[in-house]
Amino acid sequence: MSGRWPRVLPVLVIAAVALASIGAYAANNSGSGANKGGVTYRWTDEQGVVHYGDRIPPQYAQQERSVLNSQGVEVRKLDAQKTPAQLAAEERIQQGIIRQKQHDAFLMNTYTSVKDIEALRDLRMDQLHAQKVAAEQYVDSLHSRLGALQTRAKNFKPYSPRPGAHRMPDDLAEDLVHTLNELRTQNNAVTTKSSEENAMKAQFQADIERYRELHAATHTQ
Repeated sequence: MSGRWPRVLPVLVIAAVALASIGAYAANNSGSGANKGGVTYRWTDEQGVVHYGDRIPPQYAQQERSVLNSQGVEVRKLDAQKTPAQLAAEERIQQGIIRQKQHDAFLMNTYTSVKDIEALRDLRMDQLHAQKVAAEQYVDSLHSRLGALQTRAKNFKPYSPRPGAHRMPDDLAEDLVHTLNELRTQNNAVTTKSSEENAMKAQFQADIERYRELHAATHTQ
């Protein structure tokens, strides 16, 4: 026990001095009208120094502060005013919680088992895969069409080396441009379908795992 007192004593002394100073401050101001309720505020400045008073300076009014009673006991803590970024982040979190609750309700009210989710997953994946195959087949036909158009274009300027070659007809030039643009669009569509397949597979897997969690929680209550 003798080894603990040198470390504990300074802390007790500091606490006693702080409480005494708060009580003395409240007593001195009790009759002046400045602090009729015996309430004292505690705040910390930018240097880390703790202050007490019946009024908070304007520059510290929006940061974290505490309300103490006449005995120096904290009765309320006032949080610092949040920045727009902090408020926006909290709003995003709250919206995420709401969406999760809504999705949980959807899972529990829509499916009776994991097999139901897997059956819908397989159906949706088959539909999406069929759309992707159709897009790939269309891309193949566009490649064939483009090849035929390019072969025709070689008979005309500027692709033909013949001195007497005619200028490329406008309809052929338009077909080339249209086919190239359509090929680019459909290639992007195939890429998008692949991304959708991966996203859908991941979403259904997440739904299956979440359903199992919710179902297990329901049966353990």
